[in-house]
Amino acid sequence: MNSQAGNHLDSVMYSYTADSHRLEMENRILKETVSHLQNELNKFRQPALMVCDVVDVIENNAIVKTPNGNKFYVTISSQCTNLMPGDTVLSEQKNLTIIKKIPKNKKFDVEKFVIIEKPTIKWEEIGGLEAETQEIVEVIELPLKHPALFKKIGIEPPKGILLHGPPGTGKTLLAKAVAASTNSTFIQIVGAELVQKFIGEGAKLVKEIFQLAREKAPSIVFIDEIDALAAKRIELGTSGEREVQRTFMQLLAELDGFKPLSNVKIIGCTNRKDILDPAILRPGRLDRLIEVKIPTKEAIIPIFDIHSKNMSLDKIEKSMIHRKLEGMSGAEIKAVCTEAGYFAIREKKEKVTEKHFYDAINKVSDKKKNELTHLMMFG
Repeated sequence: MNSQAGNHLDSVMYSYTADSHRLEMENRILKETVSHLQNELNKFRQPALMVCDVVDVIENNAIVKTPNGNKFYVTISSQCTNLMPGDTVLSEQKNLTIIKKIPKNKKFDVEKFVIIEKPTIKWEEIGGLEAETQEIVEVIELPLKHPALFKKIGIEPPKGILLHGPPGTGKTLLAKAVAASTNSTFIQIVGAELVQKFIGEGAKLVKEIFQLAREKAPSIVFIDEIDALAAKRIELGTSGEREVQRTFMQLLAELDGFKPLSNVKIIGCTNRKDILDPAILRPGRLDRLIEVKIPTKEAIIPIFDIHSKNMSLDKIEKSMIHRKLEGMSGAEIKAVCTEAGYFAIREKKEKVTEKHFYDAINKVSDKKKNELTHLMMFG
């Protein structure tokens, strides 16, 4: 009996000890979970830190530049040592006290921010722009293909050109065609996007885009909507305007850094030449201006033929259609051919008729009128 009582007592003590260990383990896990959650909660309560660049260090203080370009004289935390001008730091937002030095991202992955391609457009695929084509060949293609000829004659070709004129007249096509004819890398930048997306970093990105152009030479840097970067500046009131000016000055510095016979050429493109800053157009920069106009009556014929050559056409009077196309840009003539094809498909026709072209012309014209009305009403 005593032996049974002892065994029972041992069993109870073992069960109690096991339960005690299990409870202690559970308690420890719960404490660790609470501690982890408390740490996470503290992280959420902490204010965000601002990324700044150190301009100068003066004893225990520093001058920093914030992302919007403003500079401030601030205190350096005792935990942050060995600061140098050019370092990137984290500052608290209220007093901009420097908290911590962080590794500096010295280079953009610029290929994410530009369009890089090897165009395949041939000169024969561009109609009605013979004079403009000839000028681009002389200014861009010849120096890239035959630099020795210019050295022998003793003249320096322009570093770049400005294509200007109404939208849809073929400016981008001309730039891509000369890139294809010279087997150059085509690097396209949109000025408006550069200004809007990269406030605080525009000048840095411009510098690295041109470095990319040197690495991928022979190359052509095509700056679309260059007026967004290079418009006349009267006052520099806002931080955004100052940032645009910094980016513009970096662009001018890059243009000045190229030799006329280098294997990198710059082509600017704009619909608003009248608002450009004269600094971008002075000799040694984009000093060759090529106007790409709305097609003339004679130019409409080859443009229409290029865009309709693969279409199955019924017996049509092309001269009548050509007259209806007067005043349209090359892009609009292409749109007319596409829309005419759609009208034929909707009617399950195997050939495109004159009526399809007239309907397409009316549709494209109405769309243009609506866009102009909207622009006049809302700017």
